Amino acid sequence: MAERIISMYEAIAEAIAQEMERDPRVFVMGEDVGFYGGIFGATTGLWKKFGDERVRDTPISEMGFVGAAVGAALEGMRPIVEVMFVDFTGACFDQILNHMSKIQYMSGGQLKVPVVLMTAIGGGYNDAAQHSQCLYGLFAHLPGLKIVIPSTPYDAKGLMIQAIRDDNPVMYFFHKGLMGLPWMTIIEATWAPVPEEPYTIPFGVADIKREGKDVTVVAVAMMVHRALEAAQKLEKEGISVEVIDLRTLVPLDREAIINSVKKTHRLLVVDEDYLSYGMSGEIVAIVAENALEYLDAPPKRLAVPDVPIPYSNTLEDFVIPSADRIAEAIKELVS
Repeated sequence: MAERIISMYEAIAEAIAQEMERDPRVFVMGEDVGFYGGIFGATTGLWKKFGDERVRDTPISEMGFVGAAVGAALEGMRPIVEVMFVDFTGACFDQILNHMSKIQYMSGGQLKVPVVLMTAIGGGYNDAAQHSQCLYGLFAHLPGLKIVIPSTPYDAKGLMIQAIRDDNPVMYFFHKGLMGLPWMTIIEATWAPVPEEPYTIPFGVADIKREGKDVTVVAVAMMVHRALEAAQKLEKEGISVEVIDLRTLVPLDREAIINSVKKTHRLLVVDEDYLSYGMSGEIVAIVAENALEYLDAPPKRLAVPDVPIPYSNTLEDFVIPSADRIAEAIKELVS
């Protein structure tokens, strides 16, 4: 039988629909998640199938509907709440920082908070500083949250089902440029084989998207695909690049990173989040603590410099790592 090819937004919506069919406690809320199907398509078809009771459009009040999701979870429901852009989490940060992430710990484990907060990240279509950030490093810093960042439709479905079944709060970040939407720049990887039946992908298990022996590149989301593009180019120059897709930052597959560096002896971390105090620093620290003696060169980081994401086409392209700049960084490592 031929493999079924679907987009990432279809994979996410399918995962949610299958879990809503399996468990009547699962419901969705957020701005334009109903008839419209979510601004990035992640809830396409759900309102028509499940109706107003289980797919609820909300007012523009992130503090209100994220707080309502936390309350519903404490009463035994399993809400999925969409915040359109991760940039908008500033409007509900208290609910995330002081409530969603802390209640299970502060209750001594007596209360569970099975909320999935999904949100869009990333640049690529010039929506400027308040609609183009990633910020997963900010939330990974907060104890009590699990952090999921898929890069393929297959991973998106399996990780979403895993997130919905988790009894802890999960923040699920999908990259706008990988959703397969016709008004975004389409890359081939946004459409991929995805099984129709439900399946899960465990958290904390990275995926080696490409095997290599000369240098390890660690990335998530769009940067996985740009690293793969760079690796393909460098193969013609005799440089073998291993690309690790972390898939989740919390929990983090430290063993996969360390084992890869022990094999390749070089590390590049590529990140669309900001450079300082983020994912790239954490990965380099882990390698320095656990595999320093295996390194043949100092680790490198390629990330967004500590500036707001520019509106201008040219400047946005300048701050977000490209495949060419990743290739240049790799060549510096192996030279």
